[in-house]
Amino acid sequence: MEKLEDILRRFGNKIADANGENKAGQGTQPALLPDRHPNRDFFVADILDWAIKGDHASMEHPMFSLSKKLQTDVRRYEHNGNTIVIEPGRHGMPTIWDKDVLIYAVSQLIAALNQDRQTSRTIRFTAYDFLVSTNRHTGGGDYEQLAQSLRRLAGTRLETNIATGGLRIKHGFSLLDEWRTIEKAPSGRLVAVEITLSQWLYNAVIAREVLTLNRDYFRLNGGLERRLYELARKHCGNQEQWIISLELLHKKAGSTAPVWKFRQVLARVIHSNEVPDYRIDYQPKTNQVVFVRR
Repeated sequence: MEKLEDILRRFGNKIADANGENKAGQGTQPALLPDRHPNRDFFVADILDWAIKGDHASMEHPMFSLSKKLQTDVRRYEHNGNTIVIEPGRHGMPTIWDKDVLIYAVSQLIAALNQDRQTSRTIRFTAYDFLVSTNRHTGGGDYEQLAQSLRRLAGTRLETNIATGGLRIKHGFSLLDEWRTIEKAPSGRLVAVEITLSQWLYNAVIAREVLTLNRDYFRLNGGLERRLYELARKHCGNQEQWIISLELLHKKAGSTAPVWKFRQVLARVIHSNEVPDYRIDYQPKTNQVVFVRR
């Protein structure tokens, strides 16, 4: 019979995972999740055939929550003349896991551009393909989580002067202008999803202001791990290393935790050493964080 303390520990882990609190090195959840679909169906047109792409702007600047908890406070960010004001809707601020929808869409668009196919801001895909391609489960609850992601992406308003496609225009928009789903009766499970990207993001794609991501990005379990990988990919890239102060990294990561708490969580991420492509070191004497290309 399972011991009571084991049952309580598993229950606590589930709560922490739902809140996005489990981090590498805590002995609860691994930083790198298993590949949930190693043997994909041959007919799934997933992004295994494409390079996974992320846009420069959202990789460099904090536009997404690192926690799965409901976030409704307005956030403001300013750095080197770039400003962002994020006003969450009633469904809350988009999380870094919600961003998978945008990565999936951007990857599709870049693949189409590479094949000289016509593109538009409106993209259609099957919910099942998305879940499998982004290393998610495919139960009923996972389809509902996808719908919640769409609501947060469309319901949150951004006001920024960050340039995309060579245009710096201060304006307000949602990351998704529209979204719609087709449900399969009688279960109500999503079958097809259609989204319309903001003109701001679409401009970035057409200008090819994107970077290729490691496929293990979708296996990263923690919000901070995902954000650290994005920042390393954007700023370090293929260079040998990138050095940043702890305070500036805290700011660019978009963490809402105090700096001392951020440093503690960062230490656990460093200990796990599972961020793809990069090794992270903290130098306490200089209070700097060093990202080193593996």
